Amino acid sequence: MLPVTAEDVIYLTSEQFKARVFDYSKEKDWKYKGDKPCIVDFYTTWCGPCKRLSPILEELSQQYCDKVIFYRADAERERELSAVFQISSYPSLLYIPKEGKPTIIKGLYPKEIIIQIIDEFLLKKPAKDKKK
Repeated sequence: MLPVTAEDVIYLTSEQFKARVFDYSKEKDWKYKGDKPCIVDFYTTWCGPCKRLSPILEELSQQYCDKVIFYRADAERERELSAVFQISSYPSLLYIPKEGKPTIIKGLYPKEIIIQIIDEFLLKKPAKDKKK
């Protein structure tokens, strides 16, 4: 089992995903096992955008250490897990709220957009006023 520290991004295998997030081999209906929302970063070692996203997620894992769990899954090594979520482009971020269905967003987005998704979708904070 991997050590879990609040501020680290945790590397995840298919088996660990089944144990910590959702056991897709036994369950049909989505039921998240975690006690905090999480993000799973599907990446590859050769992907340029994935390499640019990595330090952003490291920073956000420290910023949201008490509120959101950050996972990384090597899409090429964890083919079974990638297939379950139909991951075909990288990076792909799987946002998993405590309750409700997860959503996948493909591609590299600015840190501000990722923060907005975390705040509004995972933490259910109201959208900030956009005054000009």
